[in-house]
Amino acid sequence: MSSFSLAVRDSRTMLRRNLLHARRYPSLTLNLLLTPVMMLLLFVYVFGDVMSAGIGGGADRSAYIAYLVPGILMMTVGGTAVGTAVSVSNDMTEGIVARFRTMAIHRPSILLGHVAGSVLQCVMSVLLVGAVAVAIGFRSTGATAVEWLAALGLMVLVSLALTWLAVGMGLVSPNAETASNNALPLVVLPLISSAFVPVESMPGWFRPIAAHQPFTPAIETLRGLLLGTEIGSNGWLSLAWCLGLSALGYLWAARTFRKDPR
Repeated sequence: MSSFSLAVRDSRTMLRRNLLHARRYPSLTLNLLLTPVMMLLLFVYVFGDVMSAGIGGGADRSAYIAYLVPGILMMTVGGTAVGTAVSVSNDMTEGIVARFRTMAIHRPSILLGHVAGSVLQCVMSVLLVGAVAVAIGFRSTGATAVEWLAALGLMVLVSLALTWLAVGMGLVSPNAETASNNALPLVVLPLISSAFVPVESMPGWFRPIAAHQPFTPAIETLRGLLLGTEIGSNGWLSLAWCLGLSALGYLWAARTFRKDPR
């Protein structure tokens, strides 16, 4: 069997292992999934009319649902990556990785299994949150099948980039609590992006913070694909952020993983 075939086989085994862990211990996944759902319901049913009037849609809750959902979907992507950091930290501190190092397996498959499992969980979480959004009134206005696929591809790319960063955070964390805290920016950044209100409506001193971060161009690109709004340069910015963060996270994780286990 070739080295590539061995790598694929071992990566598939590690992926299955991580999915089984997620199924047997669903509390973390449910906590990360419930947060965007609760935010969606809160902003739609409590603040929906006021927020819609603030962005120029009048007191029309349905207009704000359309604006809000792309941001909530990206928040779901960031939350899923937090679970990956915790899972990787648990593996590193509980000794299973040290055991894997003594076995004849493709070592990078340990990390690849975490990454692939996280992306799959992200896709399922996005679909569930999207189903809740549709149930409360979200409608994509005129998006074609190609634009839907592009929207899904964008979320997969963002998930991949954030997951590699989360893997690095998990590897350098001494315990699961620290890993969760280290990955907290992946949850906080969407809150200070254009997820809830346009950047133009923010205070002048705060606009550069909201505009020059990875989530805002990704949200605006997703919003353009689903709602037909102007994408402009946000598409290229999103792609650049995804590629840059993926490379940074991969190099960080690979270099850290090559060191002796704790």
